Amino acid sequence: MEVKELSERKKRPDWLRVKLPIGESYRKVREIVDNNKLHTICQSGNCPNMGECWGEGTATFMILGNICTRSCNFCAVATGRPTEYDTDEPQRVAEAIKTMGVKHAVITSVNRDELKDKGAEIWYQTVVKTKELSPKTTIETLIPDTKSDWDALYRMISAGQEVVSHNMETVKNLYRRVRPQARYERSLEQIRKTKEYGKRTKTGIMLGLGESKEEVFEAMDHLAENGCDILTLGQYLQPTKMHHEVIEFIHPDMFALYREEGLKRGIKYVESGPLVRSSYHSERHVNV
Repeated sequence: MEVKELSERKKRPDWLRVKLPIGESYRKVREIVDNNKLHTICQSGNCPNMGECWGEGTATFMILGNICTRSCNFCAVATGRPTEYDTDEPQRVAEAIKTMGVKHAVITSVNRDELKDKGAEIWYQTVVKTKELSPKTTIETLIPDTKSDWDALYRMISAGQEVVSHNMETVKNLYRRVRPQARYERSLEQIRKTKEYGKRTKTGIMLGLGESKEEVFEAMDHLAENGCDILTLGQYLQPTKMHHEVIEFIHPDMFALYREEGLKRGIKYVESGPLVRSSYHSERHVNV
């Protein structure tokens, strides 16, 4: 308890300051999201880059509702029993992306473990319909853990998206504490199977949860061995007092070191910095 109380009093360093969400482009994106009754991980996940990204006319759409069946203690997305399964959602997402005129779209979702196909069909239809309405738009899908249902995985990733991302989130030693309903080896296997399917693969890891430098290097080795093309590394920020505490604010110099080490280990592209998030600057990852 003492560690947590000290952590909660920690002041964010200067390098974690972000822009407030303002401006005409921000207003237009919010209007499109609201009018189409869509969810975004930008809002549900309290992303610190929302002002910058929305100000540039981009957003990361979150499909399959905004209630997750998992209860990861780092995540701001609501957890519980989902009430939403909207077969019209793929069309609305596709129309919103067309209206925004984005060149690169990012789509993610909550976990829907209660569904037989883990939401795979909604995933497939969302990408297909987006490609139909915006054929020149490239797409990254940030997909959940399918709990080793590889038929569901292959349906999710067979719709024509250019990048398939699945986040490891943290190092192996912290999984039980940070991601109690996930399995480190299972997520690695999902990345490997995605690569074997022929897709460009991507993952993200948060830092500052109590991991050691050696554990981060170990995770990089495992990712390289399992065919991960792109890695994002960013600072974990505690959403509320009920979530996992921030153990350490990682200095930008250490993020630069991690980038170098990831590239040395054979990962093709490493985006590493305090404010980096999974979909931040994701348009750069299409042609890696």
